[in-house]
Amino acid sequence: MQNTNDKHLIRSLTPLNVWSLAFGCVIGWSAYVMPGAVFLPSAGPMGSLIAMEIATLVMLIISYNYSYMIKKYPLTGGEFIYAKQAFSYHHGFICAWFLSLSYLSVIPLNATALNLIMRAVFGQAFQFGFHYTVAGYHVYFGEMLLAIGALLVFMVINSLGVRVTGRLQTFLVMILLGGILVILFGAIMSPSVRAENLHPMFRPTTPTFTRGVIAQILAVAVTGPQSFVGFDTVPQLMEESNFSPDGVKVVMDTSIICGGFVYISLTLVACSVFPALYTDWVGYINDLPNLNGISGIATLNASYMILGNVGIFVIVSSVVAAMLTGIIGFYTATSRLLYSMARDGMIPSWFGYLNKNGVPVNAGLFCTAVSGVTCLFGRAVMGWVFDMASIGAAIGFAYTSISAAKYARQEGRIDILIFGTLGFVLSLGMAVLLLVPLPGLNVSLGHESYMLLVVWVILGVIFYRIRGVKGGDALER
Repeated sequence: MQNTNDKHLIRSLTPLNVWSLAFGCVIGWSAYVMPGAVFLPSAGPMGSLIAMEIATLVMLIISYNYSYMIKKYPLTGGEFIYAKQAFSYHHGFICAWFLSLSYLSVIPLNATALNLIMRAVFGQAFQFGFHYTVAGYHVYFGEMLLAIGALLVFMVINSLGVRVTGRLQTFLVMILLGGILVILFGAIMSPSVRAENLHPMFRPTTPTFTRGVIAQILAVAVTGPQSFVGFDTVPQLMEESNFSPDGVKVVMDTSIICGGFVYISLTLVACSVFPALYTDWVGYINDLPNLNGISGIATLNASYMILGNVGIFVIVSSVVAAMLTGIIGFYTATSRLLYSMARDGMIPSWFGYLNKNGVPVNAGLFCTAVSGVTCLFGRAVMGWVFDMASIGAAIGFAYTSISAAKYARQEGRIDILIFGTLGFVLSLGMAVLLLVPLPGLNVSLGHESYMLLVVWVILGVIFYRIRGVKGGDALER
């Protein structure tokens, strides 16, 4: 490996800091939206509950492989290091190319989500200045200012050092988790929340919705890479962590389990109470696209109906904290991945420059610039990019698992060989379900996401031919 300057990453992250960075990545804005926008419309309360339990179990299997590989290579770069060492530079490049997309896409997604929460709570307060429309979504200058301003603030905070970043992330995660626990406790105590409100337990079939129970469960379970991407940022932080790699399994597993708990809790709360205009959650959820303000987001509506204005304050605080933790966590992980790639000669050394605080500031500047430009295209386009990025997460999971299986076979570790093989098959299966349209399931990427995926692959081929071969030759020599 080649150093790009004489500075090094600084070890100052505690286990709690690393857990907060991982959990804060898992639970972003989407955790509050997906219950009403994806989970309930796809599978109902029981289908979503079963699916998220399955997804949590799958992630724990994959986490087992991550903990094994982290102990073997406790280096910033994570998955791309594993793929490169286990197979070749070329596999490392493929893994890094898709993983960087997966991480980077979440940053502007959370930044622009600030606009959505402001629209729901404050209406048109930030809809000022010039505006234009992209794919049916109205982009306003005021809202762009809010999103890009948040990116710039956290770029500056990140430059102060990982100790500052870790402490801020931990503080925000406490707000995030505390808000969810308050709402959940309020739902348990509220007389308006009744078990019968959860019926029907699965989404009823109609002439336009014909999925059976198994297909409904799979439709939500396949969102695992998208829902849980973030626990895998732990490897990117290993050279800045001041504890033994032996402790990473607990950090990752608890971030996954807590993430699954949050997804399930918010989904059940979202359908446990609904406006009096509707007779059940089905009618309300089906009508969400036609509703504005708080009632247009099922988790916010439930919080208001359970705790009134206090509920809105609590849930909005939790949502904003989740958005900010998503920005901080993925900003940190992406910049470290780019730093590691530069250190290995895979991308220009400019990305590997560290400031006096041991922070890859140029990589962070790149993340901010790309995220800021992406914000200009509005939420519709970023939704396509985020859907496509699920493939990137699945590829990272698959490479880590198959790398673990390869080393385990050489070392005679039967447990890792089993978990590595199983993790690889499951990750590959999720990628196939996202890429291949199957009759009766229909959980594959939309046409727009497919086109963007093709563009990303073409860009990767071009970059590899220009830079990749040179880097690979240098490493081989």
